[in-house]
Amino acid sequence: MGTQASPYPQALSVLDQQPRVRDFLARALAEGRLSQAYLFLGAPGAGMVEGAFALATCIICPRGGDASCDECIRVAHRTHPDVRYLKPESATGYLVGQVRELIDDVPLAPVRAQAKVYILDEAGLLRGAAANALLKTIEEPPEGTYFVLIARSAASVLPTLVSRCQQVPFRIVAPDAAARAVERASGITGYEARVALSITGAPGRAAEFLASTSRREVRRKVVRTLGELARDDAWDVLCAARDIVDAVHATLDQVRSRQEASRDESADYLSPAALKRVEAANKREISARERSGMMEALAAADSLLRDVLVRIEEIGEPVVNEDVNDPIDRIARSASSEGCLRALEALAQARDDLAHNVTPQLVIETMLLSVKEALACPPSYR
Repeated sequence: MGTQASPYPQALSVLDQQPRVRDFLARALAEGRLSQAYLFLGAPGAGMVEGAFALATCIICPRGGDASCDECIRVAHRTHPDVRYLKPESATGYLVGQVRELIDDVPLAPVRAQAKVYILDEAGLLRGAAANALLKTIEEPPEGTYFVLIARSAASVLPTLVSRCQQVPFRIVAPDAAARAVERASGITGYEARVALSITGAPGRAAEFLASTSRREVRRKVVRTLGELARDDAWDVLCAARDIVDAVHATLDQVRSRQEASRDESADYLSPAALKRVEAANKREISARERSGMMEALAAADSLLRDVLVRIEEIGEPVVNEDVNDPIDRIARSASSEGCLRALEALAQARDDLAHNVTPQLVIETMLLSVKEALACPPSYR
């Protein structure tokens, strides 16, 4: 018997936990009736960003989203020059300059593909002049230009933007179902899948995390650092912060290598202006990936400290990070619930500082010293 063909493009398989969304997009692609502007709505972890990139893959791929060709791989690695991913560069929202740059880019011809896709995360933070600048472009985009906006709810987005987009609701994915999705995507079962999910928040990103030795090394350094805070002095903490930042930077080496290879490959047929746009996109990607890596390090710390709180409160729930029970127990023995909650607040402050473009090294140093103090382990000085 032959293998039955998939009823939807392979790239959309990342949406298997969202079958209604997957099938809806598959039908729109098959029938040639894609909207030029979508609004993906749902809670964090529902897979909206993965879904946006999956749709972009299907649009960009000359074979409709086979998930294996060079174009698909570039989109998956977020290195395709015709797929732009934007997030607010300010804690209060998108900067007007961000949107102006996007608007200036829209009329330009695609660099590699026959279409262009713009993905705007946290669209609820498109406000004021930035939103107004984007309205006409989304209302009358050039042929072959697509937008995917992502937000928690339609109520959080300006009504004028909502009215120009086709809404696509994502349902909340149950933790057990999400863990099974990670296991299917990665082939890794048990606590590792749950740890990856707790750090990344979505099955697709969790599978990518598990496939990356360098990203898992960041998590190991974070766990080791938190476990040793009680006996570390201030100098040790600063050195540990540097180790974590260096580990995050190491995860970018492969991205830089891909960018250089792509740039060298494109140099012969791209104009100087197009090459300049590619270079600018590469710089934006490195900056975004660095921030994402730092956020992932903070998420690893958050996951561990929540397990510590579970142990302190003795509520009987299993911990997520069961491979590092010793550090969890060691911290729990010397900390209080109040101290653990203050430590979690320090992590929230660190995330906010990163969003305000505070230097990552300073963010991690301040976070570790604050966590140490919160857990009743004040620094000693040499």
